[in-house]
Amino acid sequence: MLPESEGRPIYLQIAYTIAADILAGTFAEEEQVPSTNELAVHYRINPATAGKALNRLVDEGVLYKRRGLGMFVVSGAPDVLRRRRLAEFSDAGVAAFVNEGLRLGLGPAEIEALVSKALKGTWA
Repeated sequence: MLPESEGRPIYLQIAYTIAADILAGTFAEEEQVPSTNELAVHYRINPATAGKALNRLVDEGVLYKRRGLGMFVVSGAPDVLRRRRLAEFSDAGVAAFVNEGLRLGLGPAEIEALVSKALKGTWA
Protein backbone atom coordinates (compact mmCIF):
# COMPACT_ATOMS: atom_id res chain seq x y z
CA MET A 1 0.00 0.00 0.00
CA LEU A 2 0.95 3.62 -0.42
CA PRO A 3 2.00 5.63 2.60
CA GLU A 4 -0.41 8.38 3.59
CA SER A 5 0.34 11.41 1.50
CA GLU A 6 -1.41 14.48 2.86
CA GLY A 7 -4.85 13.38 1.77
CA ARG A 8 -4.00 13.43 -1.94
CA PRO A 9 -6.03 11.09 -4.15
CA ILE A 10 -4.48 7.65 -4.66
CA TYR A 11 -4.00 8.17 -8.39
CA LEU A 12 -1.87 11.27 -7.68
CA GLN A 13 0.16 9.35 -5.11
CA ILE A 14 0.82 6.60 -7.65
CA ALA A 15 1.72 9.10 -10.37
CA TYR A 16 4.11 10.81 -7.94
CA THR A 17 5.68 7.46 -7.00
CA ILE A 18 6.24 6.47 -10.63
CA ALA A 19 7.70 9.90 -11.37
CA ALA A 20 10.02 9.54 -8.36
CA ASP A 21 11.10 6.12 -9.66
CA ILE A 22 11.90 7.69 -13.04
CA LEU A 23 13.97 10.38 -11.32
CA ALA A 24 15.78 7.74 -9.26
CA GLY A 25 16.58 5.70 -12.37
CA THR A 26 14.37 2.77 -11.44
CA PHE A 27 12.67 3.25 -14.83
CA ALA A 28 15.05 4.39 -17.55
CA GLU A 29 14.15 6.42 -20.60
CA GLU A 30 12.26 4.29 -23.15
CA GLU A 31 11.71 1.58 -20.52
CA GLN A 32 8.27 0.13 -19.89
CA VAL A 33 6.56 0.94 -16.59
CA PRO A 34 4.16 -1.41 -14.80
CA SER A 35 0.81 -1.90 -16.47
CA THR A 36 -2.53 -0.73 -15.14
CA ASN A 37 -3.31 -4.26 -13.98
CA GLU A 38 0.09 -4.71 -12.32
CA LEU A 39 -0.34 -1.45 -10.43
CA ALA A 40 -3.89 -2.39 -9.45
CA VAL A 41 -2.74 -5.70 -8.00
CA HIS A 42 0.32 -4.22 -6.29
CA TYR A 43 -1.57 -1.37 -4.61
CA ARG A 44 -4.85 -3.29 -4.24
CA ILE A 45 -6.83 -0.65 -6.08
CA ASN A 46 -9.30 -0.44 -8.93
CA PRO A 47 -7.57 -0.69 -12.35
CA ALA A 48 -9.34 2.53 -13.36
CA THR A 49 -7.50 4.36 -10.58
CA ALA A 50 -4.17 2.94 -11.74
CA GLY A 51 -5.02 3.90 -15.31
CA LYS A 52 -5.80 7.44 -14.19
CA ALA A 53 -2.32 7.68 -12.64
CA LEU A 54 -0.63 6.49 -15.83
CA ASN A 55 -2.74 8.77 -18.01
CA ARG A 56 -1.82 11.71 -15.80
CA LEU A 57 1.84 11.02 -16.54
CA VAL A 58 1.04 10.76 -20.26
CA ASP A 59 -0.70 14.14 -20.08
CA GLU A 60 2.37 15.58 -18.35
CA GLY A 61 4.65 14.31 -21.12
CA VAL A 62 6.49 11.82 -18.90
CA LEU A 63 5.07 8.58 -20.34
CA TYR A 64 3.82 7.60 -23.77
CA LYS A 65 1.60 4.75 -24.94
CA ARG A 66 2.65 2.03 -27.36
CA ARG A 67 -0.54 0.52 -28.62
CA GLY A 68 -0.81 -3.07 -27.48
CA LEU A 69 2.45 -2.93 -25.54
CA GLY A 70 1.92 -0.54 -22.63
CA MET A 71 3.36 2.66 -21.24
CA PHE A 72 6.96 3.75 -21.66
CA VAL A 73 9.15 6.52 -20.25
CA VAL A 74 9.64 9.42 -22.65
CA SER A 75 13.22 10.28 -23.62
CA GLY A 76 14.19 13.26 -21.52
CA ALA A 77 11.54 12.56 -18.87
CA PRO A 78 14.02 12.68 -15.95
CA ASP A 79 15.11 16.18 -16.98
CA VAL A 80 11.49 17.32 -17.37
CA LEU A 81 10.63 15.94 -13.93
CA ARG A 82 13.76 17.42 -12.35
CA ARG A 83 12.97 20.91 -13.73
CA ARG A 84 9.33 20.67 -12.65
CA ARG A 85 10.17 19.47 -9.14
CA LEU A 86 12.89 22.09 -8.75
CA ALA A 87 10.37 24.79 -9.63
CA GLU A 88 7.84 23.33 -7.16
CA PHE A 89 10.53 23.03 -4.48
CA SER A 90 11.64 26.59 -5.04
CA ASP A 91 8.12 28.00 -5.10
CA ALA A 92 6.70 26.01 -2.21
CA GLY A 93 9.50 24.66 -0.04
CA VAL A 94 12.21 27.29 -0.20
CA ALA A 95 9.86 30.26 -0.32
CA ALA A 96 7.90 28.93 2.67
CA PHE A 97 11.13 28.33 4.60
CA VAL A 98 12.48 31.81 3.90
CA ASN A 99 9.16 33.49 4.68
CA GLU A 100 8.90 31.64 7.99
CA GLY A 101 12.44 32.68 8.86
CA LEU A 102 11.59 36.29 8.10
CA ARG A 103 8.42 36.05 10.24
CA LEU A 104 10.62 34.79 13.09
CA GLY A 105 12.79 37.87 12.72
CA LEU A 106 15.76 36.13 11.11
CA GLY A 107 17.91 37.99 8.64
CA PRO A 108 19.35 36.59 5.40
CA ALA A 109 22.64 35.59 7.07
CA GLU A 110 20.79 33.65 9.79
CA ILE A 111 18.61 31.88 7.21
CA GLU A 112 21.71 30.98 5.20
CA ALA A 113 23.35 29.66 8.38
CA LEU A 114 20.35 27.37 8.97
CA VAL A 115 20.64 26.03 5.43
CA SER A 116 24.40 25.48 5.83
CA LYS A 117 23.85 23.70 9.12
CA ALA A 118 21.25 21.39 7.54
CA LEU A 119 23.52 20.63 4.59
CA LYS A 120 26.33 19.66 6.95
CA GLY A 121 24.03 17.18 8.69
CA THR A 122 24.13 18.97 12.00
CA TRP A 123 20.43 19.85 12.03
CA ALA A 124 19.33 19.92 15.66
